[in-house]
Amino acid sequence: MKHDPITGLILAGGLGSRMGGQDKGLVELAGQPMVKHVLDRLAPQVHQLMINANRNAGAYAAFSPRVVPDRLAGFVGPLAGLDAALHDPALEGDWVLTCPCDSPFLPLDLAPRMLAAVQAAAADLAMASTNGQPEPAFLLAHRRLAPSLAAFLEGGGRQIRRWVGEAHHVVVDFSDCPGAFSNINTPEELARQTPSPKP
Repeated sequence: MKHDPITGLILAGGLGSRMGGQDKGLVELAGQPMVKHVLDRLAPQVHQLMINANRNAGAYAAFSPRVVPDRLAGFVGPLAGLDAALHDPALEGDWVLTCPCDSPFLPLDLAPRMLAAVQAAAADLAMASTNGQPEPAFLLAHRRLAPSLAAFLEGGGRQIRRWVGEAHHVVVDFSDCPGAFSNINTPEELARQTPSPKP
């Protein structure tokens, strides 16, 4: 079966406030930057990789040939990263899958399950969930949503779940993957984590 090409977008555009202002994607876990753990799990699932970063672009370029900054100033959140990818001229294919740079245990079958669900529902957008709780930073969005996302952000919208609710979307259950969406926001959380298993 031929699958539609998916661009994997690693979201590394935040301020890292709870990590003391450090760029979380470049903070090391088990001797490697967190972004590398995310990339190792995501890359085999997608056709193309991008990293959304608003600082340290040179460092991130070592992990992906395409590093895209937000189109909006002010570090306005994950949706700005998705907006940047959907409007990037280098985007290949119709789908963009977002994954935060601080979630190094993401499911190894995230992309195919999200794509199967969105296609079965003939939807434009999928959001992951576990045990009934949304995982709003893990989205699979069709490029046709680019204008509506841009308008949402330009109108001051920032909340992911609000934007998702306005689109034809499907929620994809990953309750069979406990801990897969755990993220590392603070030095204390980093100290408690162990490295992700190799894909």
